[in-house]
Amino acid sequence: MSTKIRIGSHVSTRGGFSGAARTSDRIGGKAFQYFPKNPRSLHIKMPDLKDAMACAAYCREQDIVSIAHTPYPVNMAAGLARGESHYRLTVESLMNDLVIAEACGSLGIVVHFGHLNNEDVLLGYQNIIRCMNDVLSSWTGQAKLLIENQAGDHGIMGITLEELVKVRELADYPEKIGFCLDTCHLFAAGQWNVHDTHSLLQKGKDLGYWEHLMAVHLNDSKYGAGSKKDRHARIGQGMIGTKALQELVLSPELAGIPFVLESEKGADGTHREDIAEVLSWS
Repeated sequence: MSTKIRIGSHVSTRGGFSGAARTSDRIGGKAFQYFPKNPRSLHIKMPDLKDAMACAAYCREQDIVSIAHTPYPVNMAAGLARGESHYRLTVESLMNDLVIAEACGSLGIVVHFGHLNNEDVLLGYQNIIRCMNDVLSSWTGQAKLLIENQAGDHGIMGITLEELVKVRELADYPEKIGFCLDTCHLFAAGQWNVHDTHSLLQKGKDLGYWEHLMAVHLNDSKYGAGSKKDRHARIGQGMIGTKALQELVLSPELAGIPFVLESEKGADGTHREDIAEVLSWS
C-alpha cells in the first residue's frame, strides 16, 4: 500500500507569508519552509499578523504544513562567548521566531544545533540547554523548537542523533522540543551508511528519535560520506542517490513527516521538478 508523501521546498516570503504558502501550492508542494525574518540578522521583526493569519488559513484550506527556519547567526551553543547582550538577543530572536511561526500556523522553528570554536563540547551542550530553557520557559504556543543535526563543517558538535536526543531529554521543557533531520548533513557527517538504511532506522527507534521528528530537510549531497561538507545537491544528483533517499522517505518511521527541499532550483526557477520526482515514489 503506497503512502502519500508530503513534500515541498523552501520558499521566499517576498510576497508575504501568505504569498509563500500560495507559491508552495502553485508548484505542487504540500509542505514548505520559510524565513520568519531576515536570515542574516537577529533583529526582532514585528510581523504582519493579518498576513500571517491569512497564511495559516490558506494552509488549513489547502492541507499544507509549514516550518520556519531561524536566522543563520543563531548559535545556541555559544552561550556568553559574545557577551550577555548578544546572548539575550539570541533568546529574544528565537522567541520572536516562535511567535511568527505560531501566527502562521507552522509546526515550529528549525534551529541548528550550534557549535563552539574551542570545541568545549560539554560547555556547548550546557549552553544549548540553557538557551532552550530560557526561550521556552514562558512559551505557551503550539509551535515547537526543532533542533537540526549538523554536517560537521563547523566542528564535532551536533552530528549524531544521540546528541539531539540527549539535549532534548535534559532540557526543562522537552515537550516543546522536536527534531528536524537534514539528510545531507547526516550523510556528510558519516552518520548514514546509505547501503544500510535499516541500521539508521533501528538506531533512531532505539533512541526514541523518530517519535519526536517533525520535519525533514530532504537534500542529496555534493560530497561523499564523512566529508563534513554541507553542500546540498538536487534529488538523485548527489552522492546519496535516489535509491537511499527513496528508502528513507518511504520508511514507516517517517510516515506522515513533511519533507522540505533546500537544494538548487530547476530550470523554471522552482523546485517543481524535484517535488514531482519525490511524489512519484509513492
